[in-house]
Amino acid sequence: MTEHAHNPSPVDADALRALLRHQASTVTVVTAPGAPAIGFTATSFTSVCLEPPIVSFCLNIASSSWSTVSESRYVGVHLLAHHQQDLARTFATSGIDRFAAPTRWRVGPEGVPLIEDTLAWLLCRVIDRISAGDHAIVLAEPELLRHTDVGSPLLYHRGRYATLAEHVESPTRRAA
Repeated sequence: MTEHAHNPSPVDADALRALLRHQASTVTVVTAPGAPAIGFTATSFTSVCLEPPIVSFCLNIASSSWSTVSESRYVGVHLLAHHQQDLARTFATSGIDRFAAPTRWRVGPEGVPLIEDTLAWLLCRVIDRISAGDHAIVLAEPELLRHTDVGSPLLYHRGRYATLAEHVESPTRRAA
């Protein structure tokens, strides 16, 4: 083990960021209606509770998407499939039209942009926004969802996109 592994260090933004790179996160794209519609890549999506169903995601309040999300009554949350790295990069890039071709999408209920061919999507009603430092935690109640029963999610781990192994080999026992 390295010396650093044995000695605790104070927590600052860089240290926490380095630690969190070890956590694999599902890659999602959050969309909201507007003129123009907005969308952004997020790895902070999680389930908060099941009764009632509530999910959350976080967004930097300095981002170009925050002004729309701060006023939106509804958002779409799209779980990306392992082959959608280009789509994740598109929605993580500033200063471009994220909804231009080749992005395939349609206007869904409540005017929310719904991206085609994702592993799953949820149409959510925003129920609260909680200020937390330079971010906001957005709480939302899913009202509609669509998902496929095949495919695996796109993950983000150690600063790059990753996927699940298709099959995890179990050790075989040999007779002695």
